[in-house]
Amino acid sequence: METNRNLLILWIVSLLAVFIWSVINPHDYFTWFLEVLPAIVGFAILAFTYNRFKFTPLIYWIIWLHMIVLMVGSHYTYAEVPLFEWLKPVFGWTRNNYDKVGHLMQGFTPVLVAREILVRKKVVTKKGWLPVILVFAILGTSAAYELVEWGVSVATGSAGDSFLGTQGDIWDTQSDMLMCLIGSIAALLLLSKWHDSQMKTYAGD
Repeated sequence: METNRNLLILWIVSLLAVFIWSVINPHDYFTWFLEVLPAIVGFAILAFTYNRFKFTPLIYWIIWLHMIVLMVGSHYTYAEVPLFEWLKPVFGWTRNNYDKVGHLMQGFTPVLVAREILVRKKVVTKKGWLPVILVFAILGTSAAYELVEWGVSVATGSAGDSFLGTQGDIWDTQSDMLMCLIGSIAALLLLSKWHDSQMKTYAGD
């Protein structure tokens, strides 16, 4: 229990440190708020439900990584993250592809979060159907998020351009959803056995 408590403290403190960094002189505060909002909402939900439903450590650390990705993107905007600017000539990219990392995580993280809820709550009992339901649910969520991005951009005009982050790519929406799909499938293929093992060990702690 002491080890779990120390890890929880590390999880919270490290996220808080990155959050503070992200809010100091970001590219612009409107974009920062839009991009970091999912992390804030996610943190609040996890805190509110912690005593009633504790996820496995694997899930918490994947969520941690996803929140870091969001906060870095919120600070620089997804179109101007310095590391990916440096990588552009290395790989011959014509755009900053950090947003694709964000959309990969948009599939990778939620599919495992949903998997744990569905398995532990026994919502889906037939394992053969579980990955199919999860992948289609996450892909639908990704499409809904793209509609939200579009709506925000239309409503705010040029102020929402950094949030939309298409960078002139006419296929940006489709490639975003593809990255989400790849992320969800990769998470299930790579981590399902580890996840099952952790659910047997930690579920109900």
